[in-house]
Parts: sequence; structure tokens; C-alpha cells
Amino acid sequence: MKKSVPPCIGPGMITRRLVIRSRDVVFLKGIVEASEGLAQVFAERGGELTLASPEGRAAELDELVDDLCRELGAMRQD
Repeated sequence: MKKSVPPCIGPGMITRRLVIRSRDVVFLKGIVEASEGLAQVFAERGGELTLASPEGRAAELDELVDDLCRELGAMRQD
């Protein structure tokens, strides 16, 4: 059995953590991937996600995370 490892995020990057329903993970990943390189999604377990983005796009990421929280009933963990 594989053990989950947290993502390695380097200098100049920011992260936002979310908890969503497992069934919404694919939808969220699709939205993020369609956002022109805004962020990468890392799933540790089920609906526990980390989104990583360049520091210069923090405001855009926060706006997207807030929208996703409203739309999907996600909980922000940061």
C-alpha cells in the first residue's frame, strides 16, 4: 500500500488547503486546470486537497478558492 506524501512546494510558491467531498475532486481539478496555469492540485487523501500557485497569483487563487468553497461547500483549511 502506498503512503501519502505531502507535496514539496518550493520558494516563490503559496498553498491553499481545502476539504471537499470526494466526488467533487475531479470537478475541482478540471476547473483549476482550465484556469490557465493558475495552480496545481495535490490530493493527499479523498477530498483533502492542496492547491499550489506562484506567489504573484495569490489574489487570483484566493478568488478561485472562495468561489469553489461557495459552489461546492468546500472548507478552507488555511
